[in-house]
Amino acid sequence: MRVLSTNESTNLRQGFTSMSIKVHQATLAEALVVAEMAVALTTEIIKRTGTKHFNVNLKETAELSEHLIGAGSYTALIATEESEPLGFAGICESHALYTEGTFGIIQEFYVVPASRSVGVGTNLLEAAVAHSRARGWKRLELCTPPLPKFQGSLAFYERHGFEVTGGRKMKFVV
Repeated sequence: MRVLSTNESTNLRQGFTSMSIKVHQATLAEALVVAEMAVALTTEIIKRTGTKHFNVNLKETAELSEHLIGAGSYTALIATEESEPLGFAGICESHALYTEGTFGIIQEFYVVPASRSVGVGTNLLEAAVAHSRARGWKRLELCTPPLPKFQGSLAFYERHGFEVTGGRKMKFVV
């Protein structure tokens, strides 16, 4: 992964460009686009694993996307080519002692199937790293979709410098 300049890091909102793929921070007006891709991601995971891990509802997801983006507690980076959405990365800030303070988490990461393996994912990850550096985070984490069904996702992240650091992601519904 190439090291980004300070200008690239601090001017993320103006867009990160590589070839004809551009990545920019989603605006409130793009909350529905983010929600549509999040639903596509969760639907793909459900279909490939045969397990309903998520409640998939576009209306509720769109409302939540709008709320979180509007509140500034969730950053969505959108990859486009000629204004056509090709993928997104949803990032939030977290805090932990083991990370020595504040860090970022890529909560969702999705590239439309027809746009995979052409640089969209790489551009999204580079923009996520630039966003992290601009925020002063020392660490950026993510969780892969369920293995072994998504072994390709794990390999992709490892090729881009991410390291396995822990066990399985778990949840408790309250």
